[in-house]
Parts: sequence; C-alpha cells; structure tokens
Amino acid sequence: MKIAIIHEWLVNYAGSERVLEQIINVYPDADLFSLIDFLPNDQRGFIKNKNVKTSFIQNLPKAKNKYRNYLPIMPIAVEQFDLSGYDLIISSSHAVAKGVLTGPDQLHICMCYSPIRYAWDLQHQYLNESNLTKGFKSILARIILHYIRLWDYRTANGVDNFISISKFISRRIKKYYGRDSKVIYPPVDVSAFVLCEKKENFYLTVSRMVAYKKIDLIVEAFKKMPDKKLIVIGEGTEFDKINSKKTNNITIMGFQSFEVIKDFMQRAKAFVFAAEEDFGIAPLEAQACGTPVIAYGKGGALETIIGLENDKPTGIFFYQQNTDSIIEAINKFESLDKNILPIDCRNNAMRFSPERFQKELREYIFEQVNKFEQVV
Repeated sequence: MKIAIIHEWLVNYAGSERVLEQIINVYPDADLFSLIDFLPNDQRGFIKNKNVKTSFIQNLPKAKNKYRNYLPIMPIAVEQFDLSGYDLIISSSHAVAKGVLTGPDQLHICMCYSPIRYAWDLQHQYLNESNLTKGFKSILARIILHYIRLWDYRTANGVDNFISISKFISRRIKKYYGRDSKVIYPPVDVSAFVLCEKKENFYLTVSRMVAYKKIDLIVEAFKKMPDKKLIVIGEGTEFDKINSKKTNNITIMGFQSFEVIKDFMQRAKAFVFAAEEDFGIAPLEAQACGTPVIAYGKGGALETIIGLENDKPTGIFFYQQNTDSIIEAINKFESLDKNILPIDCRNNAMRFSPERFQKELREYIFEQVNKFEQVV
C-alpha cells in the first residue's frame, strides 16, 4: 500500500510530534505532508529526515513564527494536498489535518488529539484570554470560528475511522462529530526515566507557562504554604506573571534541559498538575520516575493516574481549579503518602510505552484495512 501521513505543522518536538514519531516508526516508507515545516536540521531525526511536502502557507510572510495567524486559510491549504495516488491516509490532527480530500477507494484514518478546542467548547475561554470579547475584532473572530466549526464538522465525514488519544477525547469526538472512535493512548518514553525510590522534600511542576496550564494557581497555593518547597520548570507567555508571584519557598527555573527535568522528577516528593488536559504526558513521565502526582481530576488525568480508591494508587486528585483545593490535596497527600509506592507509579507508567502504542496502532490499522478491502 502507498501511505501518506498528514501532520498540521512541524515547528518543534512536542506532544503530537511524539505520536507522529511512532506512527512513522510503524510506517517508515510513508510520505509525510504538513502545512508548514520549519524544523531545524538537528531536530529532524524523529521524522527520519523525510522530505516534507508543505502547503502554500510555508511561503507566506512570517509563517515561521506567526503560522497560527493563518488559521482562517488553513482549511483551504490542507485541501490542496493531492493525495489521489495513496491507498491509506493517516491524519495526525488537532486542528485541520483531518480535512484532507480523499476518495471512496482510499482509507482515511484520523489520529485525533482533539476536535479544534478553540472552535468548540473552549471558544469563550479562547476569546477571553485573547482579549477578543468586544469590538470589531471580536465579531470577526467569532465569524471565523463559526466558519471553522462548520468546516470541521463537514470534514469529519471524510474520515473512515477515528482514533482518539483518551476516553475523554473519544467523548468529544462523539459529541461534535457524532462518530465513534478507537482509544489508543499516546506513547510515553518511559524508558528514558529511571525509578527513584528516595524522595526529597520538594514538590515539582513542569509545564509550558500558558494560561490553561494553571501554573499560577499552583504558585498561589504554595505562597499560602511557606513551609513547603515548590520547583517550577518551564517557559511561556505567562512566565513574567508567574515569576512575579514567587516567594522564598518557590523557585522558578524557566527553561531547562531534559536531563535537568529528569533529575528533578526523580527526586521530587510529588508532581503537581493543575491543567485539564486531553491526555497529559508530564504526569506519566513523573510516574515513570516513581513520583506520585497530585492532579486536577478531570480530562486525561483520570485515565493515567490511579486514585486512592484503588489498591495501588499513584496519585491524588483535586476537583476544583483553585488554590484551596490544591492545598487540601497536598495536605491529604502528606498524611497518606506512604500509601503511594514509587514502584506502583512506575508500573502504571509502563502501560503507556511506545512499544505498546506501535503494537496497538499496527493491529488496529491492519484490521481496518482488511475490512475496507472487503468492501472495496
């Protein structure tokens, strides 16, 4: 079979790129398409240094750094890819990749990280955070998002099979597209982390510093607990705001190398996670180090962290995104932390290995190809 893989944009090695890497490992001879490709030469190993076929957005002004501004024309751009010569199309999609045009004799399987968040249930949050609640720009943004929603729903019909990255995302796919999906959890490079059973007296959070990650809530909570130490690693648009809130018991480290992050993850008493994520890789990386997680009990975290109601828990949940809930969860953790064993955290993380992902993906696509060939 001739296979094409479609990815939204190639600018760095983040969550969806880790999944893309494993898809390519399963199908190394596939051709790769992306709206834009600005990966540096020293970061192209995960796509096996493939020549990427890009869209016209690649050559538009400031596309390298301002590519998100071209969202209104991304649907048109992705529809220009000529995939007529391919038998199997795998779209790696959290925005527009699933909108590629395919024919009735082509099998299109979408690895869906989420329906477009800012066009569906998170529209109002997006408008608020972007200061687009009033005026002409607000009206224009709402019109564009309305158009994106209509296009997003319509193009779901061009997908033969959906794969979702969590049960949480499977429910969103069902709600917005009216489609069922197969859950295959994303790969986590658990082998890159080492079990450490000796923990030190500090808490850790590692994240991009953007609004929805709620790092400010974690910092505010620890400001109210001056006897507890917090280490914060990450950078982003909220860095200055968060850095201004630090106190003597809070260390804001900014961007750090993988080796530094791994070292802190291994030694931390617990990892604190306050975002509502579709899946959430960082909490699993922490568990791979044998480190318990104190997490907001919504979204993908409920599927990757085992709560106290189970025999072998790996973390504690809080159920409101506010400082009081975080404080209450940390105090509860300190009274019960002997119930959470590092080896149980490690064993839970091992369920999400790249090898498991490759096996499940290969078997599922093989099954769908056989069914499709019987129909065609």
